[in-house]
Amino acid sequence: MTKLKIFAFLLMGLATPLAAQEGAATLTVQGRGEIAAPPDMATITVGAEARSKTAAQALDEMTKATNDVLGVLRSSGIAPQDMQTSGLSLGEVWDHQIRNEDGQPRLVGYSASNRISIRVKEIDQLGQVLDAVVRVGATTFHGLSFGLQEPEPLFDLARVDAVADARRKAELYAQAAGVQLGPIVSITEPGFSAPVVAQMRMADAVMEAVPIAAGEVSTAAQVTIVYSLVQPNE
Repeated sequence: MTKLKIFAFLLMGLATPLAAQEGAATLTVQGRGEIAAPPDMATITVGAEARSKTAAQALDEMTKATNDVLGVLRSSGIAPQDMQTSGLSLGEVWDHQIRNEDGQPRLVGYSASNRISIRVKEIDQLGQVLDAVVRVGATTFHGLSFGLQEPEPLFDLARVDAVADARRKAELYAQAAGVQLGPIVSITEPGFSAPVVAQMRMADAVMEAVPIAAGEVSTAAQVTIVYSLVQPNE
């Protein structure tokens, strides 16, 4: 028997079980699990802004404010790896109420800004940290979010609940349809979406130790499970 005939013979032997597998009835269900726990960290993003007649002076004033914020954070016990600057910008400031002879808005100065993201791992200190950075130069507040330093154990509990939820639904559907669940064909887990963070002016915050209610953070997991279905007499 030639190699070509042997290969064709093997293909014919595999065709029947593959076709049967492709034609088997399946049930696809989605499960969801959610676990809540008190947060043990918070992330805040503040900004320093400065305006001046010249670009260099605006940048110098913003740099001083940023250094003052970083300094007070270090004195508050925030580790260097928990502080990060970003979003440095320098631009022109135009006054549209004042027009030049050609009708164009007048250039009245320059604006420089910077952002600082801060991880606060002692929730009880969050209000004091916010108050401290406002007093030394932070002028904008770009968001506050609570989280967990070690979220994986909570994720795992949510995943277990998600699988149990999917199994419960599958058993309900199978019973209603008069069939039985067979082996699991596949399990997939979709990605997670990040929360949306609101923005506000730092001037709107109370200029004293800001009261913070951390509440709880919820960790959710979703899973999609495909079950094979068999008839009761199989």
